[in-house]
Amino acid sequence: MSLKNTTEKALQMLRTLPRVTIGNIRDNPQSKQKQKRGRAQHGGDKHGAGNKGSGQRQNHLRLGYETGNTPFYLRFGYEPYYKGHHLKREYPPISLAQLQKLIDTDRIDTQTPIDLTTICNTGLFEIRPDRLHHGVQLTDEGADEFCAKINIEVQHAPEPVIAAIERNGGVIRTAYYDPHSLYAVVNAKKWFEKGVPIPRRMLPPQDAVEYYTDARNRGYLANPEQISYERLVLAQKYGYELPKIEEDPQYEMLTQTKDPRQIFLGLNPGWVISLRDRAIIKAKE
Repeated sequence: MSLKNTTEKALQMLRTLPRVTIGNIRDNPQSKQKQKRGRAQHGGDKHGAGNKGSGQRQNHLRLGYETGNTPFYLRFGYEPYYKGHHLKREYPPISLAQLQKLIDTDRIDTQTPIDLTTICNTGLFEIRPDRLHHGVQLTDEGADEFCAKINIEVQHAPEPVIAAIERNGGVIRTAYYDPHSLYAVVNAKKWFEKGVPIPRRMLPPQDAVEYYTDARNRGYLANPEQISYERLVLAQKYGYELPKIEEDPQYEMLTQTKDPRQIFLGLNPGWVISLRDRAIIKAKE
């Protein structure tokens, strides 16, 4: 190809190309590369340790130290109200409205007694013994709309909840579970797969004995005759006629209870449940 033809083609190409300006010129691809990692203010060359001082040297101050000032825990006086707050038992709430919805959606069977295991098996409530959960408390939200006749065992229940359940001919009981028993109750399948015996439920601690032996709270350690009297007193207080459990067709279900040392209904402490063999290994007497 001659030089003349080459020059003409070059000039023809320049006529078709746009005018060279600052806006349409750029470097060749990959002609410039960053020398630092593009992270934060210093581009990553400080390795996340800051610029100067103790942060750069990672000489972290001890917890609670305020660089010479009087620390917070010494600035204010001691409050006895918070003594032992990290040891207080907690009871996650379940309302009567939620319980009624579980019954209406057939997640809970009212033909059998309801306890903490039944509530956990619904998969909607989480009981964490490692977070000091000791069961559930039944709240009075939805007490006016609650219409189920049940035999239920919870860990804490106020007076309006007891009245709402007994007004419909039901039975309520408050019972204590120690932390070791709770691990078996909240996930019975996992406990049975371990192949260990069912633990025996311990008695409540000293500060909880008064609550679970009081018939007004329907404690599981209270005198049954005193509970019958308190049922009548509560019916007169709230102005409803107390149904007679003795004449109820479901009398056997309503009066079915667990032993104070028992955690599973129908299963005694010391038994081993084999899900693989579908067998119950009973302890020798």
